[in-house]
Amino acid sequence: MKHVVTGAGSGIGLALARRLADRGDDLVLVARDEGRAAELARSFPRAQVLVADLADPGTLNGLGRQVDGPVDTVLHVAGVVELAPVSRLRLADWEEQIAVNLTAPAVLTRELLPHLRESGGTVVFVNSSAGLSAGAEWSAYAASKFGLRALADSLRAEEVEHGVRVSTVYPSRTATPMQEKVHEQEGRTYDASRWISVDTVVDTILHVIDLPADATIPDVTVRPVVPLSGR
Repeated sequence: MKHVVTGAGSGIGLALARRLADRGDDLVLVARDEGRAAELARSFPRAQVLVADLADPGTLNGLGRQVDGPVDTVLHVAGVVELAPVSRLRLADWEEQIAVNLTAPAVLTRELLPHLRESGGTVVFVNSSAGLSAGAEWSAYAASKFGLRALADSLRAEEVEHGVRVSTVYPSRTATPMQEKVHEQEGRTYDASRWISVDTVVDTILHVIDLPADATIPDVTVRPVVPLSGR
């Protein structure tokens, strides 16, 4: 199988890329700059690494021409978050979260649709529980994730006739560097043991993409056994 993965530099994306590489699958990884591309190439020597900055979605234009042959999955894992009340949220933070979390996945998917149609592939959007409900100070991030949910729903309706499956995974708080940053912004002590394991989320994604051709999972939410407050 061949997979295009964003966010493979850390967190869920890194763990997912490692699992896919370990089972012998082919990887196409998207890196934001040449420096990150070199790091990914060292970590995944068999992977094709493409340079495009998700914060500048225009850099994704034409990326599909750099990928040869059919693609089995496109895995949108990259994301950014900046917490602040609406009264203090900077325009730059709004724009970055919308660009990285919503616009870039839309453009990248468009670029790769011919490859996905060729294989009858699957698009997976790694969303967030913030894509289902929004709390105080999460407005921009949640808005981008609500939009990502709409993108997935629309894409699913459009691509069913082409045999392309579309799934959204909604993890609650997961033990990643992003979650550590969120705790810092919230002024809270980070304890990774309280949150969902990265491997649990990766297991869920792998289950979705490994489904037989006669089934699809449009949406799946991953939550802790014991409900915890926050996103």
